[in-house]
This record gives sequence, C-alpha cells and structure tokens, in this order.
Amino acid sequence: MEAEELRLLLSTEGLTLLERTEAGADGAGIGDRTDVVREVTRLRAEGHDPRLVAAVLTQARLRRRAQAKFGEFARGMLFTEAGLEQATRLRVAAHHAGRMRQAGIVSVADLGCGIGADSLAFATLGLAVTAVERDEVTAAIATYNLAAWDASVVHGDALETPVDVEALWFDPARRDERKRLSDPGDWSPALDAVFARAAEQPAGIKLAPGIDRALLPAGAEHQWVTDGLETVEAVVWTGRLARQGVARSALVLADGGAAELTGEASHPEQGELAAFLYEPAGAVIRAELIGALAEQLEATAISEGIAYLSGARQIATPLAQAFRVRETLPLDERGIAKRLRALGIGELEIKKRGADIDPATLRKRLKLAGPERATLFVTRVGGRHRAILADRV
Repeated sequence: MEAEELRLLLSTEGLTLLERTEAGADGAGIGDRTDVVREVTRLRAEGHDPRLVAAVLTQARLRRRAQAKFGEFARGMLFTEAGLEQATRLRVAAHHAGRMRQAGIVSVADLGCGIGADSLAFATLGLAVTAVERDEVTAAIATYNLAAWDASVVHGDALETPVDVEALWFDPARRDERKRLSDPGDWSPALDAVFARAAEQPAGIKLAPGIDRALLPAGAEHQWVTDGLETVEAVVWTGRLARQGVARSALVLADGGAAELTGEASHPEQGELAAFLYEPAGAVIRAELIGALAEQLEATAISEGIAYLSGARQIATPLAQAFRVRETLPLDERGIAKRLRALGIGELEIKKRGADIDPATLRKRLKLAGPERATLFVTRVGGRHRAILADRV
C-alpha cells in the first residue's frame, strides 16, 4: 500500500465509505470480479476519487479474508496484502500473550510488528506494548489497529530502536515486495541478529514451521504450533519464557481447547497395519515427537520414514486424526476405481505420504459415483506402496 492510498483511506470520507461498502456487501462477495466491477461503477458514479474507490474495495476484500485469522476484530482493522499474509492468527497470538503473562511479563516490545497482530493480543491481556515497525505505511496501519489499547507504535528499525521492556517478540519478515526470501540472512531483521538479541533478554521468535532445525539455537525451547488442521509456525522461546526442562514442544489448538506434547526427539517403532490409523498433527511431526505420541496411542509406524501410526484400538487425542481401517488395496488405479465403485463411494478424501501422486488428478481419474464417503491413504505399508481405505472416526 502506498502512503497516498493510506491517506485517502484514513480520511473521514474514506473510513465512512469503507464502513458503508462493507455493510452493503454483507458477505455478498466483493472479491468476485463481477461484484468488483459493479461496485467500482457505482462508487465512481457517486463522485468518489477513483484512487479512494480502489483503496476501499481492496480493504473490504482484505477485511473479509482476515476474518479467518481475526474473527470480528477484522471489521475494525486495516490491512496490507503482505501484512495479512504474515500476521499471526488471533487464537495463536493469544497463546503467545498467555505465555508472557504466565512468565510474569508486564511489558513487551513487538520488534517488527507488521500490522500489529501479536501486539493486539499482548495488549488485550493487559501487557504494556511498544510496537516497532520500520515501514512507515505499515507502522501507520499498526497505529490504527492498536489505537484502543495500551500500545505505542514507533516508526523505526527493530534492532536499533531503544525499548525499555521486560521481553521481546520478533516476527522477522520473510519476504520482500516480490518474493519469499529463503536466506535467513536476508530476512528483516536477519535471523542471526535476532537470535543474538534474544540471548540477552526473554524473547519469543516466530518462524515458519518448515524452518531448518539446524538453524535453531541451543538452550532455547523450540515449539511448533498447529491451529485447526494447519501447522502455522515455529516459535523459539528464550530466557524465562523458555520452560525449564522443555527442549521442544508441539502445541495443537482447536475450537475445543489446546493440547501439547513435550519431550526429546523420538521416532516410533515400525509395526503392522492394525484396525486404526492415526495421522499426527503437523506440529508433532515438525517437532519430531512422533515416537512420544506413538507411546500414548499404543501404536507403531506403518513403514519406516512414514508419519502414519497404527494401533489395535482407538485412543482419542487432539494430537492426531483417527481413522478406522476398512481394507488395504494394491496401489493400482484401475483396481482402486473398481473397488470404490463397488462400495458406492462418491466422496473421497485422498491423503498421501511417500507416494508420488497428485490427489486432485487421481480423484478425477477415479470417476467417483455413489452416496458413500471414505478416506484413501496412498502411502507405504511395510516398505511397499499400498492404498488404505478408511473412515474418519
């Protein structure tokens, strides 16, 4: 977003038009091209600046997308495309804030705050927040988003701006205006510099869940987080924000609450495919805690290097999805299609591990028909490629 675009949006006319446009759309689909054309035509006919119309419609679209991360809070916030993409989901950010509170932290600096998602969660739990953002437009948006809370926003460099707080929070920007940045030295701030600062006082550092574990510092807690069915981040906790005796952890958040697994890296023993198949949450897999989960589930791995577990009885856990095995089939497309037709399966969820297939393409070629539904796992069992037909428990 350009500064002029934000200036227009923050004018009385801009904010009024944004609220009116959202209220009129009421979920009608501003993102649909036909609706966009219609709205642009209508608003320009009313005499509004074309630049303002574009800014308002873009913001209405971003707010609608943001509801998945921020719920009703999204209706009172402003966003940029990149800021929304990297922003922490509110439910996840609330856990960050909760850890700060549990550790006795009362003030925190959000260094590289973006649009202010984590700062918002910190402030709602009563922490005094100093949010620092070097991009002037993004800092202005964060100021707008945090205006109702005990939070101050500073336009400055994340590592050079002096802050007088008890703890630090970092979310290094991992992309520029054109692409994702694969080299941590190119992140903003650079990852080595962030780790060096985090070694000086308690800190939390949000990273992509696929971060190379070899890059993570020793002596800190490494936590992976799954929200719903999506693994969204890894966090490095330092100082008193890192729990004693916990080197790595997997946190799974769902509507029903939170579940966590801690321990040392462990891998499960290999065994036979049994009555139930378990798909561990991504956080458990990323944290290399599959062995610990297998012990809880009285299960074994179905094949070496495959992150599916199997056990003789169902043990409920929020740390994995459970499936009841129907049968195992040879990995032969024609044979699978014939069997699915015989069973009347018209709705098929396809999962894969250790097999080079495209689920969408396979589903199309299977030509499904019928009233039944099932899940098909295309994977390895005992080292050999197989298809497992199962039902969600």
